[in-house]
Amino acid sequence: MLCELCGKEAGPTRPVFVEGTKLNVCQNCMRFGEEYKAQQAAGSGKAKANAPAPSAAVIEERLQKREKRMQTKDVYANTQSVELVDDYGRVIKDARLAAGMDLEQFAASIFEKKGILAKVEANDLVPDEKLMKKIEKALNIKLTEVVQSSVGTNKTPGTKMTLENFIKKK
Repeated sequence: MLCELCGKEAGPTRPVFVEGTKLNVCQNCMRFGEEYKAQQAAGSGKAKANAPAPSAAVIEERLQKREKRMQTKDVYANTQSVELVDDYGRVIKDARLAAGMDLEQFAASIFEKKGILAKVEANDLVPDEKLMKKIEKALNIKLTEVVQSSVGTNKTPGTKMTLENFIKKK
Protein backbone atom coordinates (compact mmCIF):
# COMPACT_ATOMS: atom_id res chain seq x y z
CA MET A 1 0.00 0.00 0.00
CA LEU A 2 0.99 3.61 -0.50
CA CYS A 3 1.53 5.81 2.59
CA GLU A 4 -0.61 8.96 2.32
CA LEU A 5 1.83 11.03 4.39
CA CYS A 6 5.30 10.27 3.03
CA GLY A 7 4.26 8.78 -0.31
CA LYS A 8 6.46 5.69 -0.02
CA GLU A 9 5.35 2.23 -0.98
CA ALA A 10 5.01 0.44 2.35
CA GLY A 11 3.62 -2.87 3.52
CA PRO A 12 0.41 -2.63 5.49
CA THR A 13 -0.87 0.86 6.31
CA ARG A 14 -2.95 1.82 9.31
CA PRO A 15 -5.56 4.57 9.70
CA VAL A 16 -4.25 7.48 11.84
CA PHE A 17 -5.55 10.98 12.64
CA VAL A 18 -2.95 13.62 11.68
CA GLU A 19 -4.11 17.09 12.74
CA GLY A 20 -7.78 16.08 12.48
CA THR A 21 -7.50 14.26 9.15
CA LYS A 22 -7.74 10.51 8.76
CA LEU A 23 -4.80 9.16 6.73
CA ASN A 24 -3.58 5.66 5.94
CA VAL A 25 0.11 5.79 6.90
CA CYS A 26 3.07 3.43 7.17
CA GLN A 27 4.75 2.30 10.42
CA ASN A 28 7.32 5.14 10.23
CA CYS A 29 4.71 7.87 9.88
CA MET A 30 2.40 6.60 12.64
CA ARG A 31 4.32 8.69 15.19
CA PHE A 32 2.99 11.92 13.60
CA GLY A 33 -0.63 11.22 14.53
CA GLU A 34 -3.03 9.50 16.88
CA GLU A 35 -4.39 6.05 16.27
CA TYR A 36 -7.80 5.95 14.58
CA LYS A 37 -10.55 4.53 16.74
CA ALA A 38 -13.76 3.21 15.19
CA GLN A 39 -15.95 4.85 17.88
CA GLN A 40 -14.87 8.36 16.71
CA ALA A 41 -16.61 7.80 13.42
CA ALA A 42 -19.63 6.12 15.01
CA GLY A 43 -22.08 8.99 15.87
CA SER A 44 -22.04 10.75 12.49
CA GLY A 45 -21.11 10.17 8.91
CA LYS A 46 -17.86 12.14 9.31
CA ALA A 47 -14.88 11.44 11.55
CA LYS A 48 -14.49 14.26 14.06
CA ALA A 49 -11.72 15.12 16.48
CA ASN A 50 -12.63 15.50 20.15
CA ALA A 51 -13.42 19.22 19.90
CA PRO A 52 -16.68 21.04 20.60
CA ALA A 53 -18.40 22.80 17.71
CA PRO A 54 -17.54 26.52 17.54
CA SER A 55 -20.22 28.96 18.64
CA ALA A 56 -21.85 31.49 16.32
CA ALA A 57 -19.79 34.34 17.83
CA VAL A 58 -16.53 32.50 17.16
CA ILE A 59 -17.58 31.77 13.59
CA GLU A 60 -18.50 35.42 13.02
CA GLU A 61 -15.16 36.58 14.45
CA ARG A 62 -13.27 34.16 12.18
CA LEU A 63 -15.21 35.36 9.15
CA GLN A 64 -14.43 39.00 9.96
CA LYS A 65 -10.73 38.21 10.38
CA ARG A 66 -10.73 36.33 7.08
CA GLU A 67 -12.47 39.20 5.28
CA LYS A 68 -9.95 41.67 6.67
CA ARG A 69 -7.07 39.41 5.67
CA MET A 70 -8.43 39.03 2.13
CA GLN A 71 -8.68 42.79 1.49
CA THR A 72 -6.02 44.30 -0.72
CA LYS A 73 -3.54 46.52 1.04
CA ASP A 74 -2.06 49.70 -0.36
CA VAL A 75 1.57 49.75 0.71
CA TYR A 76 1.99 53.35 -0.46
CA ALA A 77 -0.95 54.77 1.51
CA ASN A 78 -0.04 57.28 4.18
CA THR A 79 3.63 57.43 3.26
CA GLN A 80 5.72 60.56 3.51
CA SER A 81 8.22 61.79 0.96
CA VAL A 82 10.44 64.83 0.63
CA GLU A 83 9.82 66.77 -2.57
CA LEU A 84 11.00 69.97 -4.19
CA VAL A 85 8.64 72.93 -3.71
CA ASP A 86 6.48 73.74 -6.74
CA ASP A 87 7.88 77.16 -7.70
CA TYR A 88 11.48 76.63 -6.61
CA GLY A 89 12.87 79.05 -9.24
CA ARG A 90 10.88 82.01 -7.92
CA VAL A 91 11.82 81.14 -4.31
CA ILE A 92 15.53 81.08 -5.20
CA LYS A 93 15.36 84.30 -7.22
CA ASP A 94 13.44 86.18 -4.50
CA ALA A 95 15.89 85.04 -1.81
CA ARG A 96 18.91 85.96 -3.99
CA LEU A 97 17.52 89.43 -4.70
CA ALA A 98 16.67 89.91 -1.02
CA ALA A 99 20.33 89.13 -0.22
CA GLY A 100 21.36 91.83 -2.70
CA MET A 101 23.26 89.59 -5.13
CA ASP A 102 23.07 89.42 -8.87
CA LEU A 103 23.28 86.08 -10.65
CA GLU A 104 27.06 86.28 -11.27
CA GLN A 105 27.88 87.05 -7.64
CA PHE A 106 25.64 84.28 -6.41
CA ALA A 107 27.13 81.76 -8.86
CA ALA A 108 30.66 82.71 -7.76
CA SER A 109 29.73 82.42 -4.07
CA ILE A 110 28.55 78.81 -4.38
CA PHE A 111 31.07 77.82 -7.11
CA GLU A 112 28.50 77.05 -9.81
CA LYS A 113 28.07 78.24 -13.39
CA LYS A 114 25.83 81.22 -14.05
CA GLY A 115 23.96 79.39 -16.84
CA ILE A 116 23.00 76.50 -14.58
CA LEU A 117 21.62 78.85 -11.93
CA ALA A 118 19.73 80.84 -14.58
CA LYS A 119 18.05 77.63 -15.77
CA VAL A 120 17.21 76.64 -12.18
CA GLU A 121 15.65 80.07 -11.52
CA ALA A 122 13.62 79.76 -14.71
CA ASN A 123 12.33 76.30 -13.58
CA ASP A 124 13.94 74.77 -16.68
CA LEU A 125 16.38 72.63 -14.67
CA VAL A 126 15.60 70.66 -11.54
CA PRO A 127 18.57 70.94 -9.18
CA ASP A 128 20.15 67.78 -7.87
CA GLU A 129 20.61 67.13 -4.13
CA LYS A 130 24.10 68.62 -4.00
CA LEU A 131 23.13 71.87 -5.76
CA MET A 132 19.91 72.12 -3.76
CA LYS A 133 21.82 71.93 -0.47
CA LYS A 134 24.33 74.55 -1.66
CA ILE A 135 21.54 76.97 -2.59
CA GLU A 136 19.62 76.34 0.65
CA LYS A 137 22.71 76.96 2.75
CA ALA A 138 23.86 80.06 0.84
CA LEU A 139 20.45 81.79 0.83
CA ASN A 140 19.17 80.32 4.13
CA ILE A 141 15.97 79.02 2.51
CA LYS A 142 14.14 75.70 2.34
CA LEU A 143 13.52 74.19 -1.11
CA THR A 144 12.08 70.87 0.03
CA GLU A 145 8.85 69.99 1.76
CA VAL A 146 7.48 66.83 3.37
CA VAL A 147 4.48 65.56 1.41
CA GLN A 148 1.94 63.12 2.85
CA SER A 149 0.81 60.88 0.02
CA SER A 150 -2.73 59.59 0.21
CA VAL A 151 -3.29 57.70 -3.00
CA GLY A 152 -6.58 56.00 -3.62
CA THR A 153 -10.20 56.91 -4.05
CA ASN A 154 -12.91 57.97 -1.68
CA LYS A 155 -14.65 54.65 -1.93
CA THR A 156 -15.89 52.70 1.00
CA PRO A 157 -14.49 49.23 1.67
CA GLY A 158 -16.41 46.46 0.04
CA THR A 159 -17.53 48.46 -3.02
CA LYS A 160 -16.30 47.51 -6.45
CA MET A 161 -14.46 49.67 -8.96
CA THR A 162 -16.69 51.33 -11.52
CA LEU A 163 -16.12 53.78 -14.35
CA GLU A 164 -16.96 56.57 -11.93
CA ASN A 165 -13.61 55.99 -10.21
CA PHE A 166 -11.77 56.95 -13.41
CA ILE A 167 -13.85 59.92 -14.60
CA LYS A 168 -12.95 63.45 -13.49
CA LYS A 169 -16.06 65.33 -12.45
CA LYS A 170 -16.40 69.08 -12.89
